[in-house]
Amino acid sequence: MFDNHYDVLIIGSGLAGFTLALHLADQKKICIVTKQTVDSGASSWAQGGIAAALSSEDSPTKHFQDTLIAGAGLCDQEMTRYIVENASESIHWLINQGVHFTSDQTSETGYHLTKEGGHSVRRIIHSGDATGQAIQHTLVEKIRNHPNICVLEHHIAIDLITSDRLSNDQIPQQNRRCVGAYVLDKKKGTVHTFSAQDTILATGGASKVYLYTTNPDTATGDGISMGWRAGCRIANMEFIQFHPTCLYHPHAKSFLISEAVRGEGGLLKLPNGDRFMLRHDSRAELAPRDVVARAIDFEMKKRGLDCVYLDISHKPADFLKQHFPTIFTRCLELGINITKEPIPVVPAAHYTCGGVVTDKNGKTDLNNLYAIGETAHTGLHGANRLASNSLLECLVLAQSAAIDILNHSPQLLPGLPAWDESRVTDADEEIVIAHNWDELRRFMWNYVGIVRTTKRLQRAQRRIELLREEINEYYTNFRVTSDLLELRNLVDSADLIVKSAMLRHESRGLHYSKDFPNTSHVAQNTILQKERAK
Repeated sequence: MFDNHYDVLIIGSGLAGFTLALHLADQKKICIVTKQTVDSGASSWAQGGIAAALSSEDSPTKHFQDTLIAGAGLCDQEMTRYIVENASESIHWLINQGVHFTSDQTSETGYHLTKEGGHSVRRIIHSGDATGQAIQHTLVEKIRNHPNICVLEHHIAIDLITSDRLSNDQIPQQNRRCVGAYVLDKKKGTVHTFSAQDTILATGGASKVYLYTTNPDTATGDGISMGWRAGCRIANMEFIQFHPTCLYHPHAKSFLISEAVRGEGGLLKLPNGDRFMLRHDSRAELAPRDVVARAIDFEMKKRGLDCVYLDISHKPADFLKQHFPTIFTRCLELGINITKEPIPVVPAAHYTCGGVVTDKNGKTDLNNLYAIGETAHTGLHGANRLASNSLLECLVLAQSAAIDILNHSPQLLPGLPAWDESRVTDADEEIVIAHNWDELRRFMWNYVGIVRTTKRLQRAQRRIELLREEINEYYTNFRVTSDLLELRNLVDSADLIVKSAMLRHESRGLHYSKDFPNTSHVAQNTILQKERAK
């Protein structure tokens, strides 16, 4: 049995949550809640690496400028500068934790730095082509062995508990605080009440709302949706980054072909072998992700193709095996020898650039609630995330959140009510949940994908309203299950994406509308605010 009170409750087990926990663990009692195993988050899937100005030919200023260009006018400049200027310190923290990055003795830094789309110089430090896995493996060992950190696997948060839920009086927004969360034990089916001085949403993004994604099954927008339901502002959810190159193969689920393949000379081609990127952008294969994804989408639709091809077979075989061992091995398992033939690829939903609005310390609109990593909207990514800035954001903001948490005094926590199941029964037709899940992901792919129209968005919105009615009925009348909770969060996330997209009457970055193809002269964030019940 475990205690139900902690100094810090971290919901999610990716790099952001781990980094925060390790910065706090010597002084705080911490609980990490994760839906599957502690090492199953999206961070482990990151292949490319971490962007940081480490060489003499680079600088935080250059990194800052590249980020602003990719962000298409919507990056928060103060936040962006803060993150890139703290990048080097974060990399060295990881090295001190024992993370092994790919070395290069001919380099002044001692590490091999690669280049990805949108970067003007080589600045991506990496561990082969499985950087996220290498980092998570190292940090998991420290997490598991620290006496002040409790890890609850196979547990899913249901909702945050806020102070106004405990009072019949209307509490002013500035006085509202988060005091914990209700959490479902997936194996036992029981719901536990957790209280905490500080609660952190670090659950990743919402890319599982789409039919095709590079993300793990856990990316169901849980933190974003819980933050929204608790009254936090949500920003820029229309900016969903579609990674240009996901492996296209019937037996390859969500396998990403790293942007570093194009950074090292990979060429995008049509089935007849012709290159096409130069027709879309002078930067060709090294254009930012939104440009490359739209170009591939255009060529596929124009020619009726199932996929295009990424060819790096002109590079020496030893080079490919050394730099891309994971990609080489996985492709070979599927009968594709990347040293001799091109890789079939398609775009897939990859990263949620919007999320819960925070400041540079990860603080949300709700006192004692923080959001870090892909769950948060910090302003770093603007309208399009620059490659390999995501893990960097996790590191820098987790450290600043830890400092903020250590700097404020604990408050007396009220007694929290237990989860009420007195008026619910077991669901009679759970197949409905599976059907709704599939329907949602298909119409989001078809109507709210890489290229959008107002009519498509309206169709998606009508379907979301119908799904929400069914889900609310289930949630009200039946005992909660993990599948129901994830579907509820996916529908909330889909609704936020569609509402945000319908408010943006322009095309910018990752949001491209046929009805509004031009970019406005004024760059504005899309901010959604939930009305509080009176």
